[in-house]
Amino acid sequence: MFNQTFHSPVIRRVAIVGSGLAGLTAAIELKGLGHDVTVFEKSRGPGGRLAAKRVTGGSADMGAQYFTSRNPDFLPFLRKFAGDETFETWKGRFGFETVAGEWEPFPAEARFVGTPRMTAITRALSAHARLVAETRVKKLARNDQAWSVFDDAGSHLGDFHQVIITAPPAQARELMVNSGLNELASHLDDPVKRVLPCWAVAAHFPVSPWPHHEGMRCQHPALFWVANNSSKPGRNDEGQWWVLHASPAWTEEHVDTPAEAVAEKLLAAFQELTGFEAGPDEVVTHRWLYARSEGGEQPGHLWFADYGLGLAGDWLSGGRVEGAFDSACGLVAELNAVPATQ
Repeated sequence: MFNQTFHSPVIRRVAIVGSGLAGLTAAIELKGLGHDVTVFEKSRGPGGRLAAKRVTGGSADMGAQYFTSRNPDFLPFLRKFAGDETFETWKGRFGFETVAGEWEPFPAEARFVGTPRMTAITRALSAHARLVAETRVKKLARNDQAWSVFDDAGSHLGDFHQVIITAPPAQARELMVNSGLNELASHLDDPVKRVLPCWAVAAHFPVSPWPHHEGMRCQHPALFWVANNSSKPGRNDEGQWWVLHASPAWTEEHVDTPAEAVAEKLLAAFQELTGFEAGPDEVVTHRWLYARSEGGEQPGHLWFADYGLGLAGDWLSGGRVEGAFDSACGLVAELNAVPATQ
């Protein structure tokens, strides 16, 4: 889609809420079609699930651990707008634990990571968009076929012809309810229930605690995924940083447990998994309330033409990182087909 040349006869002002991969893809695509786009982000910078935390000597990927590419347009899009230097293939050994406790290899498939951290991709993509950071969109108000956008302090952020929301479904629903769009918000009742939380822990070990795999899908009741973050390309750590993702069920049970206690429990589970008894010398934790979506309908995107309002995100398109790109591209195609009077 991004290779198409199209000059829109009417420039529309479009507001995008959220600067993850879906929001930035939509912004770049709409800008390429000649529209005036502003992206609002509540955090200090872009990223979404492509998240990393600074740690001693570098960073650790706390969100999405890697991404694949099955849409032939995805990698060319990243190369064009983020640059070849922002991502590489992670040539690790990946295994999943069977219910019998045996280890089997992952299916053969290229897996990519941002370099030197996952956020490198969205940072580079954001250079092609007008990004207003540290701004939480609280409410939308419809008048004269335009949307007025307000932040959580009640300040008016501008008027726009269309609005695209790329926040997780719970946050998108809250924004719609705050805007008096209760009927539209009800479309998100089921997706909200299907978004799973995740406690994440990054732990530094002076020596390798596990020499057999760089990434593992576990059967342990507390652990869903563990990975040697230092094995990813572009990381130049002394020792090894490992990232542990708790299982959704365990996270729901411990969603309000203090971070230090969560780290202690997950590191004990890691010790059970690997048999490595020495503890880490540095630990960082993060709680994802909206980590990933599982099951339900996958329409790709949602577009409410009568309102000039759309939703995009990986939760609408399979849950994978690439799904955010697919969702945004599908929504932009439908939005651009709308007559300029809408």
